[in-house]
Amino acid sequence: MADCLAGRESGTDELSQQVKRAKTDSENGREAERESECQNILTGFKTSSVLNDSAREKVIFVHGKLADQEAVVIMEKTPVREDTLAELFSGSTLNLEMKNDIYSTYQLQAPPHLNKIKTTVVCPATEKHVKKYQRQELFLVEETGEDYQSITLPYIQQQSFSLQWVYNILEKKAEADRIVYEDPDTKDGFVLAPDFKWDQKQLDDLYLLAIVNRRDIKSLRDLTSEHVPLLQNVFQKGKEAILQRYKLPASKLRVYLHYQPSYYHLHVHFTKLGFEAPGCGVERAHLIGDVIQNLQSDPQYYKTRTLYFQLKENDGLLSKFKEAGKL
Repeated sequence: MADCLAGRESGTDELSQQVKRAKTDSENGREAERESECQNILTGFKTSSVLNDSAREKVIFVHGKLADQEAVVIMEKTPVREDTLAELFSGSTLNLEMKNDIYSTYQLQAPPHLNKIKTTVVCPATEKHVKKYQRQELFLVEETGEDYQSITLPYIQQQSFSLQWVYNILEKKAEADRIVYEDPDTKDGFVLAPDFKWDQKQLDDLYLLAIVNRRDIKSLRDLTSEHVPLLQNVFQKGKEAILQRYKLPASKLRVYLHYQPSYYHLHVHFTKLGFEAPGCGVERAHLIGDVIQNLQSDPQYYKTRTLYFQLKENDGLLSKFKEAGKL
């Protein structure tokens, strides 16, 4: 699931679902089959351009075509895990590059199964997806409650972002084997599952999403004091589920909502404290504990509050704010 992974506004066709399934852990002994499926899918990929890359984060975003459909491929080097160190040291080959006194550098060739690249495919990719992953200049937007009603909300309604992939998860039509916890209550319930940005190999970059069952809450702006029981339920039961499954206490979790979100169905992010997950900065992340307290103090807090968020230079919403003379 992604939010950020994190932003899957569309891509619910069979090809996309195959790719998403291909990158999950194989707890049922189907890893080889899924890897083969993913490799076959990418065989015909034709590169058009590199949208963005980061040597520091060891990730690259590539735009191209797959089976004559627009696609974005995200390739990220997986972290080195502590439980693989012994095999990594003993089973790898080293080629010396430089030696100077006590310092030496090498090119290490790890065994193939320890040298994987996590790959995410968005296909068919829309223009919005391409812009989302493209390197762009950022702008900080100041949005009043009135701005939301007159600029942001009409823009969201005009875009008609697809949420079918979210409904597939809630209805167990897809990714049912990934669910960590579920509260089926129609009013305050939710589904908790790993975000696709987390490979589930280590706890240092733990990342889960809680997707609420209700379909009438788009984002932080829709929340009122009526929704406090829902938020408290997600907060408490989400923490309990993570403690039970991953032995990680609440004191080591960062739990927050995005504004603007990547998709307009209310969801809550659970990440390990210390992991700099995409979008966890102050210009986008709102701690759920703060959100609950704000709504308890003022039932209409997020209806009227001025909120700040960043947008990329090619974002359509940014254009709307410029047209309205807000930037």
